[in-house]
Amino acid sequence: MDLLSNKWIINLLVCCFYLGVRCNSVEKKIYVHLNYKIPCVRLLNATHQIGCQSSLSGNVGVLHVLESEENLDWVLRSGPNPPYMVILEYRLFTRSIMMKLKNGSGRVAGVAVVAPNTNPAAGFSPHNTCPNENTGVYTEKYDPTMAHCNVTVWNPLGNGLSYEEFDFPIFSLKDDNETQVIRQCYYDHNHVVNGSAPQYPLCAMQLYSHMSAVTDTATCMRRNDINFSLNPDMVCDPLGDFNVWASTRPINNTAKGHKNGESVVIAAARLDSRSFFFDIAPGAESGVSGFVTLLAAAHALRNVTQEAHLNRTILYTFFQGETFDYIGSSRMVYDMEKNQFAVDLDNVHSVLEIGQVGLRPNSTLWFHSDPVSRRNNSVNEEVNELIKKLRAAATGLNVSVEEPGFSQPLPPSSFQRFLRARPIPGVVIEDHKSAFTNRFYESMYDNGEYLNISYPPNMTPEEQLEHITDTARALTEVATMVARALYAQAGGAESQLSSINADPQIVTQMLYSFLVQSNNSWIQQLMTSDYANHLTDRPANLYVGVAVQQSEPTYLVQHLLANLTGSTVNATQDNCKNQRMDPDDKDSKHLYYYFWVQGAAPPNSTERQGFCVRSTVRLSKALSPAFDLHQYTSTDYSTWTESRWKPITGRIFLVASHDLEMLTLGVGIGILLTSLLLTYFFSSKAEILFSSGREPATATY
Repeated sequence: MDLLSNKWIINLLVCCFYLGVRCNSVEKKIYVHLNYKIPCVRLLNATHQIGCQSSLSGNVGVLHVLESEENLDWVLRSGPNPPYMVILEYRLFTRSIMMKLKNGSGRVAGVAVVAPNTNPAAGFSPHNTCPNENTGVYTEKYDPTMAHCNVTVWNPLGNGLSYEEFDFPIFSLKDDNETQVIRQCYYDHNHVVNGSAPQYPLCAMQLYSHMSAVTDTATCMRRNDINFSLNPDMVCDPLGDFNVWASTRPINNTAKGHKNGESVVIAAARLDSRSFFFDIAPGAESGVSGFVTLLAAAHALRNVTQEAHLNRTILYTFFQGETFDYIGSSRMVYDMEKNQFAVDLDNVHSVLEIGQVGLRPNSTLWFHSDPVSRRNNSVNEEVNELIKKLRAAATGLNVSVEEPGFSQPLPPSSFQRFLRARPIPGVVIEDHKSAFTNRFYESMYDNGEYLNISYPPNMTPEEQLEHITDTARALTEVATMVARALYAQAGGAESQLSSINADPQIVTQMLYSFLVQSNNSWIQQLMTSDYANHLTDRPANLYVGVAVQQSEPTYLVQHLLANLTGSTVNATQDNCKNQRMDPDDKDSKHLYYYFWVQGAAPPNSTERQGFCVRSTVRLSKALSPAFDLHQYTSTDYSTWTESRWKPITGRIFLVASHDLEMLTLGVGIGILLTSLLLTYFFSSKAEILFSSGREPATATY
């Protein structure tokens, strides 16, 4: 009996396994899953929500490849099989078309945008025309005539798509074999010929990107707070990350607030960017050109600042989250005001910020300053002095420098948040006089191609990494000018300026690492082993992310700044990692931070020769003060949050006609009812139908 029971169980398991495999095989035959799919996600602030989402079970629609704007009538009115899942070529991804689809959302299930392999010829910016207009220094209180870009519209190509709300999912697809399968499915089953409706079965697509948060930041944060379960189901997270900073002279990081006698020159750049789609934010011109220039300038100053005794300390600062109402810079200013940073605002002598400097028509750079604070004579004198030093630093370089010839406000910049606190002398370096030179501001097209990061054909990745591009040479010139000006501003001797030069090899390697792929042999040497495995074979994503995690650009800049400004020390790996360097010098760990980096691997060996780097590099919180203060409707600080979501999925399949689906459903219900009736009949008559004849109690033979 036991043997028979075991055989029965084994047979049942084999049968279940067989059915599972068969079901899985059938599922693969029905659906084609999309591997490369980048969604538009939902973001919220103090007043409203923006972005996209699907229904709880995902949106399903019949595929329609939009060939022209005139073809929209089929989707919005005349097509007989709504809702439609619209496939857009990049040239049709415009505000005009997207707003028509939004207004006809009852017939639109979703949109898939086919990203081009090369940049479009025309400009495209889904950002606003006046970035961060409500959180900069120019308000009705500061100078009403300059508020809301009344004087200069900085991003005239901005169409504001990134700040619209869509009640259907919008995905980005690569123009590759997978997209060709989608197109072929459409032309085989859905293509309209001579105006006649296509016959079933039709090709359909399902996109799933349901967002948990709704309404605004105050609502979603309140819902976060009222969840008392052991595993709370959060609905949104504040946007944020970490600022990266370092100083030319060690500053005790544990002793917060004012440092007597300390005078600081802040050299700043922003780290982040964004685009319409969540995971595509290359930010080549808007972000990379500026912070790579500052990193190269810091490297050029490493030796000379260690040898000279300067009157002022240079504080290199890289701000995160600036795209979203100056998250990083507003937090640093807030911490300085509250004595929660290594120095305070009284220690800040001046600010030099490097903005967008990668697209220089006729090699011209523009020095922007704030006309309002310059009405103060002492501030005006310091600004004039800084500009004089910048002009002197540009002497002999392939860089021409100018000031805007009319009174205009500062362009969007981190420096504005310092000016909101108090009048501080400062200059913002840009490659534009008024409106942005950048035609792809905060879009997926602001990439390495746009910054002219190109290589001769047939080069290996290692050869590309070492190849000095024209863009690298141009940014090296800017970095040299910045480094010399900073040295002079910190009190360095003019006789030393000509010896300060940025390294074009370093610049080209950094551009390759951020705009081509971070997983390369040079970056591997400079990284700790913990993070080296997370390097990617694609351009870095400069989207700030949420405050619970450190993003890829932050890691990269932190380690690059440490290696480019720090020094190698003799220490064991354990002591280096645990910050146990010199027992007799108890202040050492408060002045320096130590990284154990992988180092290079010798030829024919996989064993790397790691070493310990000592630097002044630190991280500081880049989380809007609004979330510490629980002021979720603040107008002074950023209130941006990102909705949480379940896994993002997409797939295509063939769908039958509605009549056939109803017929199938009816037949299924009929079979179910029939089986229930038969079951009831057999159950009620079981004693009659299944009883065996009884033998008499006694028998005679």
